[in-house]
Amino acid sequence: STTFPHLTGLKNGDSANSFVHQVASGRFGVTPEFLVTGKQLEIKVAQGAKPGEGGQLPGPKVSAYIAGLRASKQGVTLISPPPHHDIYSIEDLAQLIHDLHAVNEEAGVSVKLVSCIGIGTVACGVAKADADVIQISGGDGGTGASPLSSIKHAGGPFELGLAESHSALLNSNLRDRVILRVDGGIRTGRDIAIAAMMGAEEFGFGTIAMIAEGCVMARVCHLNTCPVGVTSQKEQLRRKFPGTPEHVVNFFQFVAEETRELMAHLGYAKFEDLIGRGDLLTESKEQIDRVAKTRGVKMGPFFSGIPDSRTDRSWLKSSEDPTAEKEDMIHRNKFSSDLDREIVADPDIIKVIAENSGAATVNVNIKNTDRSTCAMLVGDIARAHGNNRFRGRINVNFRGSAGQSFGSFVLPGLYVRLEGEGNDYVGKGLHGGEIVVVPDQNAGFVAADSSIVGNSCLYGATGGDFHANGRAGERFAVRNSGAYAVTEGTGDHCCEYMTGGVVVVLGSVGRNVGAGMTGGIGYFYDENDDEFAQRLNTEIVKKQRVTTKEGDAQLKTIIERHFEKTGSEKAEAILDNWENEVGKFWQIYPPSEAQTPFVKEVEEGVILNIDNLRVSASSPDGEMCFLPVGGSMNAEQTQRCAD
Repeated sequence: STTFPHLTGLKNGDSANSFVHQVASGRFGVTPEFLVTGKQLEIKVAQGAKPGEGGQLPGPKVSAYIAGLRASKQGVTLISPPPHHDIYSIEDLAQLIHDLHAVNEEAGVSVKLVSCIGIGTVACGVAKADADVIQISGGDGGTGASPLSSIKHAGGPFELGLAESHSALLNSNLRDRVILRVDGGIRTGRDIAIAAMMGAEEFGFGTIAMIAEGCVMARVCHLNTCPVGVTSQKEQLRRKFPGTPEHVVNFFQFVAEETRELMAHLGYAKFEDLIGRGDLLTESKEQIDRVAKTRGVKMGPFFSGIPDSRTDRSWLKSSEDPTAEKEDMIHRNKFSSDLDREIVADPDIIKVIAENSGAATVNVNIKNTDRSTCAMLVGDIARAHGNNRFRGRINVNFRGSAGQSFGSFVLPGLYVRLEGEGNDYVGKGLHGGEIVVVPDQNAGFVAADSSIVGNSCLYGATGGDFHANGRAGERFAVRNSGAYAVTEGTGDHCCEYMTGGVVVVLGSVGRNVGAGMTGGIGYFYDENDDEFAQRLNTEIVKKQRVTTKEGDAQLKTIIERHFEKTGSEKAEAILDNWENEVGKFWQIYPPSEAQTPFVKEVEEGVILNIDNLRVSASSPDGEMCFLPVGGSMNAEQTQRCAD
């Protein structure tokens, strides 16, 4: 490494790929390739040091490299929504677990929960939702993305949440379905021994592992000024990073040795014999009396509910396969993924993926118990060709009522069409390709006035094109960072936390439009002049009529594509009277888009970069060439227009 000369490359068959790939509420960087290359996929519902809060990456830390990884804009602050934006209930969490099991059947799914009162009930729900690992996160851990007030005052001890979760799972006969992992301020072998006695089987180290490789706890992670280059994107600081893998390995050897000494002191030869043995814990009178404010506190009642498991240790093995090790256990989706299995087994599709060329078309019926449809197909393509190296074309046409998460993680080269209706989460994590949803040919309702897809569609989309000939539910295109989407109306919170892409809405919307939006552009059709202004959240974004030739051309071309794909009557009526109708559109934009040609008039004679004048997420197909009066084309632009 030229940046870190003391690091001489990977050794002993090590991999730079993380074992666990995290899917947090912001979905930053969650792409098909990211999902299929993880050995375990972790859903972060909460974080111990800041429970209930989303993360925030300050603008100065968003370098070109980071912006590329996170499909955002350089220098623009990245705001993660709190976890409830696509997980309202245990059923929604179960659906996300189902999605991840579908796109990568070989990876286990872990769910990170925060230590708090009532976590035992939640843990039981997570186990029933087919999670493979439940992680209990204590409040003593640190994070560079957490406010100081949260680090010091939020969260609870991991011991309380761990003991409650283990007890609830064991009493509900669910303990054999999951592995319990714990983190949050774990430092020593003693911490591991205590956590194991309370039911933990795996242990997470964060802060202390960073210290082992050189972190000096300067607590300036958010300022991009880390003196040893651990959390800085500045190359002159990164060069000061002193750590090596051997430092971390050495630390964990000492932790393991301390754990062995404690086991020997207790008389146990196997670590698993400690797990769940709460009866081995006792209060330290000396420690309680050492601090005045803890005198009189009785610790026993907090942990007295841990079941006695000295005789029955069967829960340490998987009930599904008692001969297999529990850490190898991965739950599989059942009948809800049968349609996906049928599609990926199609010989024409297998051939196109294997040869990375040609085309295949499949026509199938779908019903609302078919969930996460297309996710398995996406996984097969991504494993073979990554995010964008697939050169074939696969058309999958569905007819019927699709279940939740239809079209999840669709990527370039995959074109999905649904004639009927979709449920919640249509196009979740859309990365490329195309999703088109139209009503059944025999439908007797007016498409523009009727809902055709549910809530949280396009959540965390990073690319692709989406066209719905009908209305969408609430939270449409939340955290969209690259999709070009058209729908004919939405509910509340449209375009929330959006960082890129374009959204066009040809009908009415609910409240709180554009809250937390830091990138991308929205176009909203407002037949009643004052209605949209009352629905817009103006904390970040501004609104204006479509004032530039580029904006006019972009909007018109997107609506033309929508009409071509869906046959929308609403789109046709707008296009037939374009000169008058374009004046009814509001354009909303955050500060990061204020200088783009769609928003601000370009000076005469300035040559535009045509890559910035896109009307579709697909490339180069769907790009729009626009040359201002007096401008001249270079050779590449001339050839592209000729093509």
